[in-house]
Amino acid sequence: MARTSQQESPDGTTPPIIIKKYANRRLYDTDSSSYITLDHLSAMTRAGREFKVVDAKSGDDITHNVLTQIIMEEENRGTTMLPVPFLRQLISMYGDQMQSMVPHYLEASMEAFRRNQEQFRTALSGMMEGSQNPFEALTRQNMAMMKAAADLWARTPLVSPLIPRTEPEPEPVADEVQALKSQLADLQAKIDRIVRD
Repeated sequence: MARTSQQESPDGTTPPIIIKKYANRRLYDTDSSSYITLDHLSAMTRAGREFKVVDAKSGDDITHNVLTQIIMEEENRGTTMLPVPFLRQLISMYGDQMQSMVPHYLEASMEAFRRNQEQFRTALSGMMEGSQNPFEALTRQNMAMMKAAADLWARTPLVSPLIPRTEPEPEPVADEVQALKSQLADLQAKIDRIVRD
């Protein structure tokens, strides 16, 4: 069905599609005037289409809850992306002094990962064309990005004045560099599996 009601705003952006969630848990796409499922919302998210889910009765924004529900559905299907240690660390941050910084950190990390996806695809295509070492440049960029993130973290004032500021750590020694390389290799292996799937 053609989407005719999505109009661009004066600043050139398209407003999010409004999805209404009813008490019977049904989701109604006000743009296409049709009922949809969580799978539809998942596909819209992958396609980069902005939407906002509101409670049909109260009008409350429940987008966060619905997105979390989509993640749970995906995890229950066996396509787990959230390892148990990560989930434990995430849960332990609730109520912590640093809790307010976690969403920004995770968002910045995922944005950096998204930007690197295209570089990774380019590296893979270079490997197919017989390039000598397609991952070398990507590894250097990732190391630079991690160093920049660490520098930013060291310069960012902490939320609580009770936690003393510390001086930045000296440059990593050979063991730490090797550990970072090992972590990057693990990350690249996971990305490789995702690309193959």
